[in-house]
Amino acid sequence: MPNPKLPELVLSGVETRTLQGWTRRRKTAQALALRSRIVLRCAEGGSNSEVAAELGIQRGTVAKWRSRFVADRLDGLLDEPRPGRPRTITDEQVEEVIAKTLESTPDNATHWSTRSMAAESGMTQTAVSRIWRAFGLQPHKQESWKLSKDPLFVDKVKDVVGLYLAPPERAVVLCVDEKSQIQALDRTAPTLPLLPGTPQRATHDYVRHGTSSLYAALDITTGKVIGRLHARHRAIEFKKFLAAIDKEVPADLAVHLVMDNASTHKTPAVRRWLLAHPRFVVHFTPTSSSWLNLVERWFSELTTKKLQRGAHTSTRALNRDIRAWIETWNDNPRPYVWTKTADHILDSIAHYCRRINASGH
Repeated sequence: MPNPKLPELVLSGVETRTLQGWTRRRKTAQALALRSRIVLRCAEGGSNSEVAAELGIQRGTVAKWRSRFVADRLDGLLDEPRPGRPRTITDEQVEEVIAKTLESTPDNATHWSTRSMAAESGMTQTAVSRIWRAFGLQPHKQESWKLSKDPLFVDKVKDVVGLYLAPPERAVVLCVDEKSQIQALDRTAPTLPLLPGTPQRATHDYVRHGTSSLYAALDITTGKVIGRLHARHRAIEFKKFLAAIDKEVPADLAVHLVMDNASTHKTPAVRRWLLAHPRFVVHFTPTSSSWLNLVERWFSELTTKKLQRGAHTSTRALNRDIRAWIETWNDNPRPYVWTKTADHILDSIAHYCRRINASGH
């Protein structure tokens, strides 16, 4: 005989199939599967104590889920959303931190740190760090930039980028520049080798053994480099380098040179040489726009992979290493692929200028 004190529990056909499915599905949470078994057994009849004994659980657990099901049916068996810890930082506090970070500096420093901003705002360092990460703020970082004032900036960008994206037929495009004053440096003590758990170590001080200048021309199509080393970097050396290019590039090809406005590139002697060699066409990059010359990317790779941690006791040893590196590079050249159009570059610069003006700087 049913216990008159227990709430009546009668299942519909849909509820029965749903509960049976919850007990059988592999991906059902074990807590939900147990609650489903409790309700199914209770619907068959029996007291809470009997159901608890059969399922090996507490009587109070059976009573709880029987009542929840009677009140809310299937939804009553699902976990209610937990509110979690109440929010302790308001939108106004977040706005205050962002505004101070962008518009002010501490009295004793040039930029905010998480510690100084935490002391200023009354928050924890962790809270400040989370706010900065959420809004992409990095006060500890500073990058260099320079906007070209070249009156022909737009025309020169379109000219150079046009060469990169659509090189002319029957011609080679060479990015030309010199890396001057490369120092032959030797550490004052031997460099200690790399060990497990210990990086390679070198003394901070060094001895200078002279300098060398590298002239390089990067073929944008093949990635190969024509390089010449000289003790100095004057117009005389640059004209010798042009002659070396003329000798190495097949005579039936036009030569387009992308280079900057350095004074050594524009002397009367260089101009006369270019007039005497009409297959050479010069394309000047805008002033303060070395990023537009692809050979600068190659110079960066040379620096990081060979020069930065190298040790040389003479300029002869330095030059030998550089020549060997160029030969290795040319054995497996990797051209740098330019992807941005001139319009894209100019739009990006215009957008950045608008952002700076809008910020009040």
